[in-house]
Amino acid sequence: MTDDARENPYPGARLGLPASGQGSVARPGRRIAALAIDWACAVVVSIAFFAYDSLATLAVFAAVQLVFLPTLGGSPGHRLLGLRLQLVGGGWVGLWRPVVRTALLCLVIPAVIWDPDQRGLHDKAAGTVLLRG
Repeated sequence: MTDDARENPYPGARLGLPASGQGSVARPGRRIAALAIDWACAVVVSIAFFAYDSLATLAVFAAVQLVFLPTLGGSPGHRLLGLRLQLVGGGWVGLWRPVVRTALLCLVIPAVIWDPDQRGLHDKAAGTVLLRG
C-alpha cells in the first residue's frame, strides 16, 4: 500500500469527512446521474423555447446552476439524488462560488479532472465539495 493510500484511505479523508453515509463525498455515479438530470431538463427547455439551440441549452443549464446552488444548496439533479453542495469547511456556498463553479463546469475539462477526494477542479477552484445528504 502506498503512503498516499495509507494517509487517504477513502475520498474525503483529507477533508475530515466520513467514509460513507450522510456527509460523505458524493460518488461518481450519483454525480453523473445528477448532471444528466440537469442537462436533460435544460434540453427540454431548449427544445420547447429555442428550437433546440445548443448555446441556449448551455445557457439554461448554467442559469439553473446559478439559481439553485446558492438557494437550495444544489441543482435540481443534486437534490433529487440526495446530494448537497457546501464549502469545504462547511456552510453556505455564497454567491460568487457558484459562478466560478458553473463557469468551469460548462468548460467540461475541469469537471472531469479529479483529485483523490473525488473533487473536480471546478469544485477545488470554488472551494466547494459535493456531499451525500
